[in-house]
Amino acid sequence: MDLQSLKNIAKFISAVGLGLGLFFIIPLLTGFLYHENIKNFLIFYLLFILGNFLIYATLYNHHFKMSIKEAIFAVNLIWILLGVAGGGALYLTSNVTPGEAFFEAISGFTTTGATIYTDIESLSHTTLMIRSLTHWLGGMGIIVLSVGLLTLLNPSGSLTLFKSESTGISIEKLTPKIKDTAIRLWGIYLLLTFLNALLLYFGGMNGFDAINHAFSTISTGGFSTMNDSLGHWKNNYFILWVTTFFMFISGINFIAHLRLFHRDFSGYRSEEVKWYFIVFMLLSLTLTWVHCTIGKDTLFHAMTHAFFTISSILTTTGFASTDYSLWSPVAVAIIFIPMYIGANAGSTAGGVKIIRYVILFKNLFAQIKQNLHPNAIVDVFIDGNRISGKILGSVHGFFFIYAVTNLLLALFLFARGYDFLTSISAAIACIGNIGPGFGHVGPADNFAFFSSFEKILLAIFMIIGRLEFYTFIVLFSKEFWKRF
Repeated sequence: MDLQSLKNIAKFISAVGLGLGLFFIIPLLTGFLYHENIKNFLIFYLLFILGNFLIYATLYNHHFKMSIKEAIFAVNLIWILLGVAGGGALYLTSNVTPGEAFFEAISGFTTTGATIYTDIESLSHTTLMIRSLTHWLGGMGIIVLSVGLLTLLNPSGSLTLFKSESTGISIEKLTPKIKDTAIRLWGIYLLLTFLNALLLYFGGMNGFDAINHAFSTISTGGFSTMNDSLGHWKNNYFILWVTTFFMFISGINFIAHLRLFHRDFSGYRSEEVKWYFIVFMLLSLTLTWVHCTIGKDTLFHAMTHAFFTISSILTTTGFASTDYSLWSPVAVAIIFIPMYIGANAGSTAGGVKIIRYVILFKNLFAQIKQNLHPNAIVDVFIDGNRISGKILGSVHGFFFIYAVTNLLLALFLFARGYDFLTSISAAIACIGNIGPGFGHVGPADNFAFFSSFEKILLAIFMIIGRLEFYTFIVLFSKEFWKRF
């Protein structure tokens, strides 16, 4: 890597660091308003801002032009910055080790929602706000946030970063400049967060809890201010249904929401959104029926918690309205299904994504048809558009990598002495950015019992899952480093 590349990457990362520093003002103000000791955090914050400012100021006149290789490398490095910045803040505001702080920060920024805190309600308001803020920033994507900064540095180079970090098959450029698209997406993100917080407040939450849960809901993150998560309000059906609704719409491609403001409903009529709705309804209604017949709950109670749970797991949010691990084995089996599905591409959710399953099954049927009619030309179409062989190969490759990675991580944890249910669900929960799983990492438990080495390893797999493998794995390719 030459000096020019290093300067490009350093200038971009310092710009992102300055942007991140601006948002850190929120937990600082929170600590000030609640009269908490934020001295050490304030010192850390000032040093963080100063360090990034000095790097950026030094490279201010540097001609910035980032190649796709530099963009990919920068995306991976930024996650280290997030882990250090968020982890440092958590370390200085709560009683945790550096490894635990790094795990919690990465869990937050990747919107995984797995936590190492055993008593969340004992945490300071400052710490709680830091956790929720990491979710909210990570939800839309820290790189999408920085697109506006990047375009100020290099107007022609922002699309490479947007593609490198954003989830999904492809990114649609709805406005002439990708910066404008990113800004409008954040406008929608802000609006949904405000509406969610407002409804939660009028539903019975205090202002602080409403804001924190809105941050975690719209980002499909899952950090709560309560030990029982949304189970703290398990008898407040209004709060549970509001949260279910906002989790569900946050699992829809945000491009569809953006189109709505242009009076274009086509985004909601896409095949992916249709199948997302179908899968959600089928799983929710099935779980409701099981809960009513086996659990003997009333219909409305069973429906409330079933719809909430499926919405939480399908969108990889990770909230819990009750300890669903105590439900019947049939119910637990049903809940396992959405853990391996995920919501829409282009949403704040993690996981495999519905669109990949649609492509996979359509290609499967196309191959069967091709075998029956060898001379026929059989293509795969999504929303009337032909899917190229390149995308088909990428989707099949993703499923292979996803399955193998989950298996290897689960086997590693199993070999370390954990039971199989805990091992497999912890692997799926971290790689899929879901949060809680089953066994010792169930909705009523946490990840505190893992060793420091295991926590850091799980945090790395959260990053790999967030970047959807390819952006990370390419770093191990000789071709990537050739002439870099």
